[in-house]
Amino acid sequence: MKNFPRPSLARSLTYLALAALCATAQLPAVAADPSPPTKAQPGATREIVWDDLMPKDWNPMKDLGATDLGQLQDGDPRAAELMKKMQQAFDNAPVNRAMDGAQVKIPGYIVPLEQRKSGEITEFLLVPYFGACIHTPPPPANQILHVHPAKAAKFRSMDAVWVTGTLKTARSDSGMGVAGYRMDAQSVTAYSAPAAK
Repeated sequence: MKNFPRPSLARSLTYLALAALCATAQLPAVAADPSPPTKAQPGATREIVWDDLMPKDWNPMKDLGATDLGQLQDGDPRAAELMKKMQQAFDNAPVNRAMDGAQVKIPGYIVPLEQRKSGEITEFLLVPYFGACIHTPPPPANQILHVHPAKAAKFRSMDAVWVTGTLKTARSDSGMGVAGYRMDAQSVTAYSAPAAK
């Protein structure tokens, strides 16, 4: 894998701010169920969007306050402090407890953690937008799923997929990002846009 230059501190801070702003604009729109998130009935799978994983009252932008990111430079100590503060807030982002134990289907992008020599992925992070955790800082913990597929997945890094399985509110730090959820995935399939209703 090619090593890409690390983004500057000011750029990384901007990525974090954009991640917070774009939390709902990851993959093409998936028709959301208008009912509030609840635990699924045993055996029933519910298609969800990334917003369903965030508590309704959580505001990821509150730590930015009135800071004008365009005025910060890499050498500015305010940039380093704000970056640290934002990453801590993202790493400790609260999860939606109502999703614990839910059987769900969600789209996202693969960030491999464990692979076989054949290239099949046996453990990965699922993230809501392309480049997260690899080319940009990780999104909030409530926007990262640590996935353990039942069968090794034949995909590559940053492939768009649908993942179906049981969600657990379990925090883990893989070094690529802090995940607020774990999923034991029954299936990992190539992403295709849902049919219009």
